[in-house]
Amino acid sequence: MGIGPAAAVRRGAALLLAAALLAGCSGGTTAAPSMPSTPSAPSVPVASGVAPAPPGSASPGPAYSDWQLGVHVLPRTPGGYGEIRPTPKPLRVRRFPTADLLPPPADGRFHSSIGPVTAQIRERMGETWSPSCPVALRDLAYVTVSFRGFDGQAHTGELVLAAAEAEDVVSVFRALFAADFPIEEMRLPTTADLDAPPTGDGNNTAALVCRAARGQSAWSAHAYGLAIDVNPFLNPYHKGELVLPERASAYLDRTRAQPGIIHADDLVVREFARIGWAWGGSWSSLKDYQHFSATGR
Repeated sequence: MGIGPAAAVRRGAALLLAAALLAGCSGGTTAAPSMPSTPSAPSVPVASGVAPAPPGSASPGPAYSDWQLGVHVLPRTPGGYGEIRPTPKPLRVRRFPTADLLPPPADGRFHSSIGPVTAQIRERMGETWSPSCPVALRDLAYVTVSFRGFDGQAHTGELVLAAAEAEDVVSVFRALFAADFPIEEMRLPTTADLDAPPTGDGNNTAALVCRAARGQSAWSAHAYGLAIDVNPFLNPYHKGELVLPERASAYLDRTRAQPGIIHADDLVVREFARIGWAWGGSWSSLKDYQHFSATGR
């Protein structure tokens, strides 16, 4: 189970970096670009009610959820999470445009890159990694992959994960892109995420966060870069009364079949299984429908 974005972080994710950053990416896997820490102007609003029609088009854009993400703060429980609340109506069929932090693929095709965690990327990661973490930076990789948003457009996502698993993980996202499996957001978690008050409405697909497993003292597989959470709001963590994200209770109904929800034997589960990664939705003591890991935990 990962962490949800703060409002400020979601707005930050809307900032488009210079297109030259990914100029070297191709349909294959290449070296990862370095990223400056200061982005430029936003390209897409994060939580608009209705997306604008393309220039010259008479037809309206698709309808999006009108919920304002990251601003409705929940009271904290003694366990440190937000208070569990019913899923708001605008999030019961969740759909938001994807804000571009990295330039989207100009040709609309799948692209990827694998490279080291540079000083610039390390700075952006903030407190999600420290020297006390159980994996060294040299054993991690910065990965970019194309993904299909709920807006139907191709976008570029980013992950930090174990370098030894990077090529296999890229192959999974290549298959998901080819199948038009939608992902709302895929960006690096930051210190702002760790410090954000709970709003229970995040949906960021992410990998490395150096933290203990939920309710345990042992390191999570995320702390090693060996786990990825996919569309966490649509595929929540559930144990007893705890649901994470805290507003995602409607998605405990796994008979739902809307895009982005993960079921047993779905392509997402089969593809991660192909590279030897296990799915938290198959666990018996709890359910972590978003969670895939190389360690089985």
